[in-house]
Amino acid sequence: MPQRLAYDRVLFAVTLLLAAFGLVMVFSASALVSAERGASPYGFVLRQAVGAVLGLAALMLIMRVDYRRLKEPALVYVLLCITLFLLGLVFFLDRSHNTHRWIRLGALSLQPSELAKPTLILFLAFYLESRLKTLNQWTTLGPVTLYLAVLCGLVVAAGDLGTTVALVLIAVTMLYVAGLRWRWLGYSFLASLPVLYVLVFHVAYRRERILAFLHPWAEARGAAFQIVQSLIALGSGGMTGVGLMNSRQKLFFLPAAHTDFIFAVIGEEFGWIGSSLVVLAFLVFLWRGLRIARRAPDQFGRLLAIGVTAMVVIQALINFSVVTSLVPNKGIPLPFISYGGSSLIFSLAAVGVLLNVSQHV
Repeated sequence: MPQRLAYDRVLFAVTLLLAAFGLVMVFSASALVSAERGASPYGFVLRQAVGAVLGLAALMLIMRVDYRRLKEPALVYVLLCITLFLLGLVFFLDRSHNTHRWIRLGALSLQPSELAKPTLILFLAFYLESRLKTLNQWTTLGPVTLYLAVLCGLVVAAGDLGTTVALVLIAVTMLYVAGLRWRWLGYSFLASLPVLYVLVFHVAYRRERILAFLHPWAEARGAAFQIVQSLIALGSGGMTGVGLMNSRQKLFFLPAAHTDFIFAVIGEEFGWIGSSLVVLAFLVFLWRGLRIARRAPDQFGRLLAIGVTAMVVIQALINFSVVTSLVPNKGIPLPFISYGGSSLIFSLAAVGVLLNVSQHV
């Protein structure tokens, strides 16, 4: 039995700092716009604070339950069924923002695709732990491929290609760490190309985003408006920024300033230095997560740690890349910082699993 040690305090501190900084930035990015619409300037940040409290409560609770209890088959499969049910339920509810992504009950809302990420991680860690020797056989890969296809199919059918990409990258990372051979990854990539082509070039708004990505300044008032405003915000920040609450691009110029493009507001208000510190915080998260995975006492803990680390870092990398126009625009929040209760709660809960594993290294 491995010696039980204290949890990773560096990882815990970085997570708390990011979540606290997120509350500050959500208020900065949303207060004036919210007030202009006749609502309270504290509306968004108060809802984000509720998500932070619930997420931290989940984190603390999960830290106190041995992570090995999470591989109970009943728990894994019940969670799978609940996730698939919620992902299917959204299609029978009213649209929100022209998509079927949210379940709303009055002022409360849930985005099931955010639950899909930790559920996928738990399933893969549970399923692969006892099948590592047969990982490169179709009898093992078949069920994984089927579940991932169903999960991604429901998410992309709801209009969320960004989360679909994140789910696939999380799964690929876990499978590779588990020992999947490169040839299987190559076959999967080739098989996915026709699907990606249809999803991107046969859907009008996605095709426009690709063209806008290739020629942003030619579409500065059209499909590339959001990314151009993001680049203007980042450029306006210079080295040290214009100061907290002083961003001009968030004032009806930059769409989704408090959600997917909050990093652009950070760049404008805190400059290159502030943006670099945020990137550094996620690099520290990556370092501590990989350290925990390497020292985990069993394969289940190792895969859980890799999955949670990949979930956070992959989303952050995609968000940074979108905001800086390194990749086409996708709707991916910046973990712990972007406005969104579902993302914050499930991200913090997942970190609780990672911290739990760290107690057993």
